[in-house]
Amino acid sequence: MTAHTPRHPSSGPLLCLVTGASGYIGGRLVPELLDAGHRVRCLARSPERLRDHDWAGRAEVVRGDVTDAESTRAALRGVDVAYYLVHSLTTGSDFEERDRAAARIFAEQARAAGVRRIVYLGGLVPAGVPVRRLSPHLRSRAEVGQIFLRGEVPATVLRAAVVIGSGSASFEMLRYLTERLPVMVTPSWVGSRVQPIAVRDVLRYLVGSAGMPAEVNRAFDIGGPDVLTYEEMMRRYAVVAGLPHRLILRVPMLTPWLSSQWIGLVTPVPSGLARPLAESLRHEVVCDEHDIARYVPDPPGAPVPFDRALALALRRVREAKVTTRWSNASLPGAPSDPLPTDPDWAGGSLYTDHRSRATDASPHALWQIIEGVGGDNGWYSAPLAWAVRGWLDRLAGGAGIRRGRRDAARLRVGDSLDFWRVEEIEPGRLLRLRAEMRLPGLAWLEMYADPAAGDDGPGSCYRQRALFHPHGLLGHLYWWSVSPFHAVIFGGMARNITRAAERLDPEPKPKAEA
Repeated sequence: MTAHTPRHPSSGPLLCLVTGASGYIGGRLVPELLDAGHRVRCLARSPERLRDHDWAGRAEVVRGDVTDAESTRAALRGVDVAYYLVHSLTTGSDFEERDRAAARIFAEQARAAGVRRIVYLGGLVPAGVPVRRLSPHLRSRAEVGQIFLRGEVPATVLRAAVVIGSGSASFEMLRYLTERLPVMVTPSWVGSRVQPIAVRDVLRYLVGSAGMPAEVNRAFDIGGPDVLTYEEMMRRYAVVAGLPHRLILRVPMLTPWLSSQWIGLVTPVPSGLARPLAESLRHEVVCDEHDIARYVPDPPGAPVPFDRALALALRRVREAKVTTRWSNASLPGAPSDPLPTDPDWAGGSLYTDHRSRATDASPHALWQIIEGVGGDNGWYSAPLAWAVRGWLDRLAGGAGIRRGRRDAARLRVGDSLDFWRVEEIEPGRLLRLRAEMRLPGLAWLEMYADPAAGDDGPGSCYRQRALFHPHGLLGHLYWWSVSPFHAVIFGGMARNITRAAERLDPEPKPKAEA
């Protein structure tokens, strides 16, 4: 094995590789690095999911996966600082081994490429707790950090507890629990002390870590100025949000698994993601040091106090300026196959349901309704049926229908939309959604806004296509069991979407003369 020989620092901007750029932190880190004068390359399994970000034209995007040595090697070529922002969200028995293997591949390929520094964001480890007693996910985060620190490339390992920012899973869990439950029966972990940190401070430390001296190879605890119990966090959220006083009752028998089911019931955060969050709160997670300030000095007003972090996040939510959400990352086990172009794709059946409806509304008005579907606007047909389908999906461990939208009016490729994911969008014309609900197959929903055909004058045509590729006999049985309801669900959508567009465009259009 050859010794690690990092490239000599240049006087120009650094080339930074960001993994996990489609995730919550990564999607916010890229523009921060660009604004700091660095060049950025993103490693993504699906580069097309990054194309609609505001910064997409300023960053290089390459296809690859940290579990694949060849694509990782190519992505790291010429890189000065590599950001590792990849975490497993699965609960399977082998996720720790996958995390371990991916970190080793990344560390080895960074050494071979002459990378000057690896920066990793992990979890804050409770002091004095044996590793074997940590939750599996927190234990895995700690192990990944140790892999980088033992490697030949100098590493900065930042360890954070609860991250407070618009769209973060921790913030949305706190927000929905407090807003929806004036009286809460809570597990004992609400009494554990936590040191939350504002997302803007996390980003500041990440960007600043790029310039650390070569001899620095260590972990840093990062947190805000407040140490609070989770109960205190909920009470303070109620004050900042202008809610009445919350009554909180603790019961000792709620295990992390039961807590995750309870969180999944009340909040948009699915139980599969809620469980790691709940498990990480069993122990006190408080910073032991603030040495990061030696290398990334705190400006006036930083770190941001908890109440101000809440106020900033709430303002972003209310102004519909949430740039990334926890749901940016696909759910574990969610399908990622693109829509097949061959009707006999993979030799199997592809069931379709077509609907179309002419309307006097303009294509622009029709597109406004199409792009606004989901979230608070709903799906324009049989709301009870959609709600029931969402509840069934939650019970099966899926996302359910309450993930909502990142933005109330605009969508971009990669956005989560209730239990769908935006796979393709052609502004003004096409919205294609891929289902992330639990299904015995793969499903898509397409909605089109077309100009009126022929010479009959202004107006438009709404076209809708639902597609399903079944997996096995169960998939075929599923399609035929739900197809009798399509007239109500999909027919109602076509009818009500065009009516809504006509209400946006109420004035009748004069017919063009022949």
